[in-house]
Amino acid sequence: MHPHTDSRLGQTVADLAEKINDPAKRPVRVISELRAQQAADLCQTDLGQVYRTALEAGIWPVRYMRNTASLSIQDQLKLARSRIAVIGAGGLGGHIAAAAARTGIGGITIADPDAFAESNLNRQAMCFSETLGTNKAAAAKTVLAAINPAVDVRAFAVAMDRQNAGEILEGADAAADALDSVASRMTLAAACRQAGIPLVHAAIAGFEGQIMSIFPREPGIEAVYGSPDEHSASGPPPEAVMGVPGVTPALMATLQVMEIIKILLGRGRVLRNRMLYVDLENAGFQELSFDNDSDPS
Repeated sequence: MHPHTDSRLGQTVADLAEKINDPAKRPVRVISELRAQQAADLCQTDLGQVYRTALEAGIWPVRYMRNTASLSIQDQLKLARSRIAVIGAGGLGGHIAAAAARTGIGGITIADPDAFAESNLNRQAMCFSETLGTNKAAAAKTVLAAINPAVDVRAFAVAMDRQNAGEILEGADAAADALDSVASRMTLAAACRQAGIPLVHAAIAGFEGQIMSIFPREPGIEAVYGSPDEHSASGPPPEAVMGVPGVTPALMATLQVMEIIKILLGRGRVLRNRMLYVDLENAGFQELSFDNDSDPS
């Protein structure tokens, strides 16, 4: 943005901001979405830039005001400046993208080659009667615009492979694995390693799930699944055999977004070199550790 435009936007945002008390009766400067859009129109920019400018000035967008006790305004600004790549827009991916947009992650790239089918309605957050037959990534872009128009969404109606991985992951600070096959997960893990970004892996089947965060040069997918050759002729994925009730992807996707938030903000205890296994039916959580001696560079 040109310095003159930046200065004008900052002044416009300051003029349109209000002083109110939050739900805990603490004074806070805020800008509503209506006024933020007015600022965007006046300064010929987008809502995301208005929100970043507001946060830089210590002004909370009203839509993020309930984050204030858990996130500092610097945290919120860092999220607004971040981009994540969600690979897969089905059960896990739709919930991941929706939660990330509501939290205020400023850029989301989502990729999926498939279209919504009626059997997806039980669990996939972007699947509605109206989106049946629509490409999942394209539908997600439309839904995310309604959830949070300040988020910049890039949609790819393709499966990630070695040729397009660089384009899909471009600009991403972290990636989320929302895939349903070991082979595609290994492709994604290799691409993230090449791009030098962390990957938050999850897999689901029935009422069970697993999650771990994999940083470049750390063991990850291979530690769980073995070598790619072992899965070249694999059968149907576990979720196809065991089914996927709607509660499982909702919970596991939430855990994935929390991992991403911790990674982007550099806070909390990240599931590095560890996998969390979740048994929803029996309320069981088990943590498994991996040896970090190997260096899959």
